Amino acid sequence: MRFFTVKPASCIKGVITLKGDKSIACRSVIISAIAPGETKIENFPSNKDCLYTVKVFQKLGIKITNDLNLNKESNAITVFGEGRYGLKKPTGPIFVGDSGTSLRLLLGVLAGQDFKVRLIAGKSLSQRPMRRVTLPLRLMGAHMYGRRATGDGRREEYPPVVIKGGHLKPIVYRMPVASAQVKSAILLAGLYAKGITRVIEPIRTRDHTERMLRLFKADIKVKHLPSSTEATQSKGGLRRVVRRSLDGGGQNKIVIKGNRELVSPKEVYIPGDISSGSFFIVLAAILPNSQIVIRNASINPSRMGIIRVLKRMGANIKINPSTKLRVDGERSRTIKNYEPMGDIMVKSSSLKGATVKKEEIPSLIDELPILMVAACNAKGKSIFEGVSELRVKETDRIKSMSENLKKMGADIEVVKINSREKIIIKGAKELRGTRVRSFGDHRTAMCMVVAGLKAKGRTLIDDIACIHKSFPDFLSILRTHIQ
Repeated sequence: MRFFTVKPASCIKGVITLKGDKSIACRSVIISAIAPGETKIENFPSNKDCLYTVKVFQKLGIKITNDLNLNKESNAITVFGEGRYGLKKPTGPIFVGDSGTSLRLLLGVLAGQDFKVRLIAGKSLSQRPMRRVTLPLRLMGAHMYGRRATGDGRREEYPPVVIKGGHLKPIVYRMPVASAQVKSAILLAGLYAKGITRVIEPIRTRDHTERMLRLFKADIKVKHLPSSTEATQSKGGLRRVVRRSLDGGGQNKIVIKGNRELVSPKEVYIPGDISSGSFFIVLAAILPNSQIVIRNASINPSRMGIIRVLKRMGANIKINPSTKLRVDGERSRTIKNYEPMGDIMVKSSSLKGATVKKEEIPSLIDELPILMVAACNAKGKSIFEGVSELRVKETDRIKSMSENLKKMGADIEVVKINSREKIIIKGAKELRGTRVRSFGDHRTAMCMVVAGLKAKGRTLIDDIACIHKSFPDFLSILRTHIQ
């Protein structure tokens, strides 16, 4: 086996412009495909997940042309949408790769079609649970079934999934698990229902689907229902109740009216991926004498959990919101502000431990692994609560990250009480280079690269090809900016 070698770096400096956010890009293809007319999508990322989304809709009869080049500053694709009922029955099964966003959101669209299709997933995605999506879509009237795992007493379903759409009815669905993908699938299916579909999520999750649907003139409304804690205070013998809002907490009630055609905005710009940027943000914070600027990044509040946590840990981070698209060598231009965008500046910092509450997890679920690396380089104890969802990502990221970081000398404990899990990290212990595994997971692999750049000695990673799933130019950007 040929290992990838990471040597310690002294610092990281410069201005970084990232390709578009993967979550937003996948949604832009899906929604453009069911909106009549031509939609140009700029700053489209060339990662595997997004390219599989493009291929899926091409197989469903949608014309998509592209001008994608990994080395170009700006990529673009053009989707020629055919309306809500313009998809064509494919000639055979459709392979979606390992893109959970593509598969789960696609189920919402296919729930309203009048044909049957079998969706096949890659090895990793085939192990991820689907009943959380198939159950509400069945309640709306779609016919579908997934693979049942042998000996699975929970009656869980996994890909492949066979779906036959139908005449959908609106539902009121209170989600048992906070998931932006599940919410999005129901909202997309709601476009085909005659009436009003209501989704109540237990904790606010990323809202890219709601924003994109609003951009395409869907009749959608979002109402925030704040949660609070209660505490009693005594004063002069009297007791009063004090209510405090929880950071990142609260519920959302999303209402969408169906049976209405979408309207293309003609052009969509995808802001830089904050999840991809998180690796550079943490690296700049933990390496001495570092300073970077991430330009044109998504600063959507539902995705800024990592920034809020890092600031609590003492990270020197400043954000400059903007509606101007800034490209080196070109005049800036104003873009339609359907998603918040801006520049993120990060400098070397002295980090301290922090606690991440369960209600914060949905806003940083993809960034939890790199936050674990930050915690290893922080003084004091960090606690990550309510992390069980990490078990059902591309790999079991609790296992992959804790196993690797322990090998590098980190003090990590995973505590499980009933079905709840939390991770406890005692930081400020210098990591040392050693042999680690990516487990075939792109985020685990990139985290190990970042950890290796800070560790003492060489770090050997067994496989980094998986990085292409979400961030194919990760290493080239690193090589340009580390010293």
